[in-house]
Amino acid sequence: MNFTEILRFALRGIGANKLRSMLTVLGILIGVAAVILLVAVGNGSAQAIASRIEALGTNTLTVMSTSRGSGGLTMRIAESLDDGEIAPDVRSVSPVVSTSATLTYEGAEHEISSFVGTTPSWFAASNFPVADGAVFTADDEAQARRVVVIGQTVAEELFPGVDPVGRQVTVGGALFTVTGVLKEKSSAGFQDANDTAVAPISAVRQVLAGYGSLSSVLVEAASPAMVDTVQAEISTILDHRLESGAYRVQNASQLLETQTETAGTFTTLLGAVAAISLLVGGIGITNIMLVTVTERTREIGIRKALGAPRRVILTQFLIEATLLSVIGGGLGVAAAVIGSRFSIVGVQPVIVPSSVALALGVSVLIGLFFGGLPAARAARLRPIDALRYE
Repeated sequence: MNFTEILRFALRGIGANKLRSMLTVLGILIGVAAVILLVAVGNGSAQAIASRIEALGTNTLTVMSTSRGSGGLTMRIAESLDDGEIAPDVRSVSPVVSTSATLTYEGAEHEISSFVGTTPSWFAASNFPVADGAVFTADDEAQARRVVVIGQTVAEELFPGVDPVGRQVTVGGALFTVTGVLKEKSSAGFQDANDTAVAPISAVRQVLAGYGSLSSVLVEAASPAMVDTVQAEISTILDHRLESGAYRVQNASQLLETQTETAGTFTTLLGAVAAISLLVGGIGITNIMLVTVTERTREIGIRKALGAPRRVILTQFLIEATLLSVIGGGLGVAAAVIGSRFSIVGVQPVIVPSSVALALGVSVLIGLFFGGLPAARAARLRPIDALRYE
């Protein structure tokens, strides 16, 4: 008996119990699709986080206070970091205060958690340009003018169908004039990067935040290659002005590396969890094939009595199990590709080609491995015992 005939017998065996075969294929389908999709979600999340960090600029550092009260960051400390002699590789320094606020326009209200007060250099350092209008100027900041640049989400919520530039919004009981709308940025997860507003730090402290400590200081290095050098330079300045351990410097490059490693671990964990469903599908194949062997015991006996060698019987049942796995794996890949077109928990899945190849390879191995026991059992049947079976 050649391979073509063995394959024909295997296909006939699968078709003899269509519902049972379909349920077995479904188990593999769910397992393969789950592995590919969950790995895609992890990969998509990692890419979204990386793009957010890179959007801030890999040549930036953020100085944050670890102490409370009088030991925090002040405007004087922020100004000291822009020292051409001690820190010659610093391109710009942007003090930042951040608070929540409710913006009101003609009866419409919108609450944002990130109302930022800073200087004009912040826009270039954070890679957050405007799409319409213009940013506020250094003179606006010096004169504490109440002007504001809003994000795309704020513009859509407060000014649907209306150009917001030149309009006035009420913030904390004071009127702020909109000078520009920020360019839209991609968001990751549940955090909307476009739900923000930026105003001169002098005006924000005057109206909303008060004159306490700064939230942070954004320092821009002359180039990405100078980030570590700039970190050492500003640390020297801060060590002379703050107590030891009263501050920490967050390096965008280090943060990107840490987030990449964390996302990789998270993706691996998701894939491992999804792989359990593949294992369950393999057990289902073992079950269905054992039942098939039992039901076809007399058929096996007749074929052996007619001279079918043990190898043919073994190959036939292995092919049946492998075909179920391959069909389920192929349909699982198709389901995963379709599913990846939709956002999952706020993340756009990005399919990793290696995960597709791995899932398909594992599904084939599952068919061979879990189909091996029933196939061996069928091949070991003695013709006389098989013919007597009722």
